[in-house]
Amino acid sequence: MHELIIIICATLIAGLAMAFGALIARFEHIRPQWLEDEFRHSVMAFGGGALLSAVALVLIPDGIEHLSKTSVCLWFVAGGISFMLLDIVLYKLNTPASQLAAMLSDFIPESLALGAAFAIGNDTGYLLAVLIALQNVPEGFSAFRELSERSTYSAKKIVWSITAMALLGPVAGVSGYIWLGDQPALLGIIMVFASGGILYSIFQDLAPQAKLENHWFPPMGAVLGFMFGLLGFMLSHG
Repeated sequence: MHELIIIICATLIAGLAMAFGALIARFEHIRPQWLEDEFRHSVMAFGGGALLSAVALVLIPDGIEHLSKTSVCLWFVAGGISFMLLDIVLYKLNTPASQLAAMLSDFIPESLALGAAFAIGNDTGYLLAVLIALQNVPEGFSAFRELSERSTYSAKKIVWSITAMALLGPVAGVSGYIWLGDQPALLGIIMVFASGGILYSIFQDLAPQAKLENHWFPPMGAVLGFMFGLLGFMLSHG
């Protein structure tokens, strides 16, 4: 029961980071304009760095432990293809929620993995919770901006909708704890699959948005995002 409470709290806080990012986007008005543009691109780059650290430091190292080399390669590519197909479908539908869908596509499998990590006594559960929160802030920021620019929803409704989605984290985390703790191979598949999809998202969505002509600071956001993930990794491993 103690571990379940930790999982619920960790995934809920990580999910609420999406709402925090949305709030930043709602009230963010920086002047002059060039500084506001640089801030927005730096936020996106930070998210890319945090996502990359989750893949490199947690999902792939833990995911490959119980899978064959062939399985790892196949499921990794399958994750990338699945996210690509989702991207194509959302583009065809011309939906204003593509960033929102991408955010949930990362958040749910990572929350599953977090719950399972606690079930098997893996010490990466806390690190994964921190990394999920770090990446959810810029993803919530991006999702709010996309919805506010391309939909008729009010800013308040968008923020509350993103906040409600934070509840999916505890549901996925508890599910992972109950159902995946004794299935390390299935957990590995989910981690590797999510890694392939996340890597696709980084280069399809976040990296292009981070680039800003004649400005050089935004890429440092990616460096800082990965650095925070690396710091968490070192702290969790003594």
